[in-house]
Amino acid sequence: MRLTAALLALGLTAGPAFAAGTAPIPLPAPQRDAAPATNSGATPSDPAPAANAPAGQPDAAAISQSVFGTGPRKQAPDDAYGAFQRGGYLTALSLALPRAENNDPAAQTLIGEIYAQGLGVAEDDTKAAGWFDIASRHGDKLAAFELALLYQQGSGVPKDGKRAAQLFGQAADAGYMPAKYNLALLYMEGISVPPDLVKAASLMKEAADSGLPEAQYDYGTMLLEGGGVVPDERQGALEIGLAAQQGLIDAQVDYATLLYLGKGVGRDLAAAVRWYKAAAEAGNPVAQNRYAKLLAVGEGTDVDLESAAMWRSLARRQGLNDPVLDKLLVALSKDELAKAEERARFWPSPPPSDDTKTASAPPPEKALPTPTEQTAAPGAATAESAAATPAPKPAP
Repeated sequence: MRLTAALLALGLTAGPAFAAGTAPIPLPAPQRDAAPATNSGATPSDPAPAANAPAGQPDAAAISQSVFGTGPRKQAPDDAYGAFQRGGYLTALSLALPRAENNDPAAQTLIGEIYAQGLGVAEDDTKAAGWFDIASRHGDKLAAFELALLYQQGSGVPKDGKRAAQLFGQAADAGYMPAKYNLALLYMEGISVPPDLVKAASLMKEAADSGLPEAQYDYGTMLLEGGGVVPDERQGALEIGLAAQQGLIDAQVDYATLLYLGKGVGRDLAAAVRWYKAAAEAGNPVAQNRYAKLLAVGEGTDVDLESAAMWRSLARRQGLNDPVLDKLLVALSKDELAKAEERARFWPSPPPSDDTKTASAPPPEKALPTPTEQTAAPGAATAESAAATPAPKPAP
């Protein structure tokens, strides 16, 4: 169990991480028409690991900020927090225990995190569930959310969807945005709660307005399709664009498609190509296939059959075959095809024989467009302002 983006256990729309050797293209900050969305601390973050944190462990500062918050703390100095932040997990555990026994919910949640993450101790979801249960009963919203995930997965506690939904609701009522997002998904799918698209859309909008990219993407899709809300293509495209801006790969693919079609945003083939390329370089097979097609026919970019064949090969590796694309590439010579296959084998690094270009580096002078920078077709709307401690047992 992780405290970063993976806490969104029901984030079914989340795309794959950036492929090794590539990085997101720097982008300017997106904007909405209304007041800008604020990040209230609910959006997962991934800062650099502490210098003395064990290799491969989650960043202590990110977790401790989620547990204790970033504002003034009740106890000063907070030795348990300090030890945790420095990666001294066993010290943090020993310092947090007395506070936890005195019903300090932040300390109880911290202990739960240490066992859930296996930080300095053996990972133990049963112990984690016990501490999260106590902390949630003392009003800790993060503990309620974490416990909900454990009940949903059946990790450390019996699998119980209704109890998970109840705990998501508790954390959502306390203002925890990932909980609102997960609860919205349950209402969308009618899992452990009665299906209610209107309620799902309301919760999804709150999470989207907080800046949560998964929620922005799903809420944008609801706006495009009219799921629980009045259809609004322009706002839907903007929401998906904002999620794309934050690096959500599936959103980048869909936003590229909206730009290509001119749906909810001005048609812009060059921008569509750049978004498809970004998602393709992140390893998304759909983007790789569509980018290959645009390269093959020269829409929004120059014709490049060899590169198109390379991206086709990468998409094929993930099971995506496309007879239409195959027909577009029949003019390739054997030598060109062999070179394309070689580039695919070494991707994202250039092959040893390639001394002229690489497969993954985007032109530095062309940053991806923001949802507010698209060029509108005449009359088209644009998306603009886009260790050995006994475990307490969960009470029934």
